Amino acid sequence: MDRETLGQRIRALRIRQGVSQAQLAFPELSDSYISLIESDKRVPAPSVVELLAAKLNCSATYLVSGVSEDVVDELRVTLDYAEIALQNGAAAEARARFAEVLANSDAVALPEMLHQARWGYALALEASGDLEEAITGLLELTEEASAEADLDHWAKVHVALSRCLRERGDISAGVQAAEGALRHLISTGADSTDAAVHLGAALLSAFIERGDLVRARHLAAQLVERAERIGTPRARMVAYWEAAYVAEIRGEYEDGVALAERALMLAGEGEDPRNLNRLRVIHAGLLLRARPDQAARAREMLSRVRGEITASSAGEIDVAWCLTELARAEIVLGRPAESVRLAEEAIDLLGDAPRRATAGALTVLGEACVRLGRRERAAEVLTRAATCLEEMESSREAAQAWFDLAEVLAETGPADEPQMAAYRRALTCVGV
Repeated sequence: MDRETLGQRIRALRIRQGVSQAQLAFPELSDSYISLIESDKRVPAPSVVELLAAKLNCSATYLVSGVSEDVVDELRVTLDYAEIALQNGAAAEARARFAEVLANSDAVALPEMLHQARWGYALALEASGDLEEAITGLLELTEEASAEADLDHWAKVHVALSRCLRERGDISAGVQAAEGALRHLISTGADSTDAAVHLGAALLSAFIERGDLVRARHLAAQLVERAERIGTPRARMVAYWEAAYVAEIRGEYEDGVALAERALMLAGEGEDPRNLNRLRVIHAGLLLRARPDQAARAREMLSRVRGEITASSAGEIDVAWCLTELARAEIVLGRPAESVRLAEEAIDLLGDAPRRATAGALTVLGEACVRLGRRERAAEVLTRAATCLEEMESSREAAQAWFDLAEVLAETGPADEPQMAAYRRALTCVGV
């Protein structure tokens, strides 16, 4: 059944209240203009809708949508509850509440509320680990979003899409999503904005995961320069964070620690807990690599993040990265058995899909097994890690994993075919 139009609702309310077109129009409007509106030949400006709503003793929302204020209030309360649940890490509850709004037939007439529900639902799907459905929803949102209408939200949708694609293991698609959006911003002259910094950060993460370190380093320098030119704390924080990530991958650990600490100093009170915890995990990981003598401090930081992570909209990948870095800390502290337990917990959480987080946990597990003298198990998990990284196009990291495997095999006895095959795979990954 078709809904009433705006003009039909105005006419019905006017007649119900015994008011003529001239009376409704007086003194601000003309009766002929009211007639045009009621016949749907004119679309009134928002200010006129507000004026008519006041005269007809109803809300502007009701005039525009036909949805009663009580229903609007109920939907708004459900949306607010869903947003709080998502921020507090209750992804399943958030997903259910967003779905409740989406299933409400009245939500169709409330486009802004409907969009908010679809956006929140996609984020809840990501936090729940349902990446396929999250990507489907985000692709639809990117097609509908407008950089001209809301630049920041447009950028957030594209950043989320790039992130989910990378988390699924489709790194090239993640690069394309961020690169295409950033190219659009640059073409429209919006490259000196917070939105451009956020998109640049997403593209930088994709470059790193693909092993494209030359482009990553160049882009990181651009991001820092752009963020410092813009000057906002949020833009600078994101730029320093991503530059720290590049420094970590390049083995420039002390530089990475300094950049991560600058980013943490700029993180405001309103920062998304999920992002803040991600940054803390990166900082702790850099500490482990740059200053092994501070492994106990890094472990304490990671344990605190692990405790707080349930109070944010953290997905399984965020939890797994924290567990993996904790496992790495236990190796440095000489507790490989505890490292095995934590790494296996991360792997169980992630499942069988080829993900960078899975490869990271497998690599740490392999190192812990070596420390325990369990070399067959080490060879098994390092093979899985290297294969996983190859499937994800992470050639540089895959090469390192195959090389680590070859070294483990070399320690078990004289050179043999599996060891030589691992070396060959490492060389192939780096194009030799």
